[in-house]
Amino acid sequence: MADEVLFDYLHMEMIHEFFNENYKKEGKSEESMTTLELLGFRVGQCVIERLTKDSPRFKDELDAMKFTCKDFWMSVYKKQIDNLRTNHQFLAFPCGLIRGALSNLGITSVVTAEVAIMPACKFQIQIQRV
Repeated sequence: MADEVLFDYLHMEMIHEFFNENYKKEGKSEESMTTLELLGFRVGQCVIERLTKDSPRFKDELDAMKFTCKDFWMSVYKKQIDNLRTNHQFLAFPCGLIRGALSNLGITSVVTAEVAIMPACKFQIQIQRV
């Protein structure tokens, strides 16, 4: 329980720091969003590496996506994603988390998020074929 509260406060403070100061400066809001997404990317890479260190490689992208939706998301947010398919500043970090996790699993992707009805959020993952 305490971990969840700490994570929530940390997330709120990161957003406050990036958007309160920089958002007012002309042209800085996009830079702040990118920085927040990159922070999420790096954290996602670290978390997925820790979760999969003793596991064999996934046989395909579908298995990696299932792991991301179940185990990875559960370890970060204590709830499961039920479907992968705005306050965009709050979603930049989780998008980065997903992109970083998939990157460490060998999947290059673009992750976007959409809030249609609060409190639900839809993440769409486009896998980039190389």
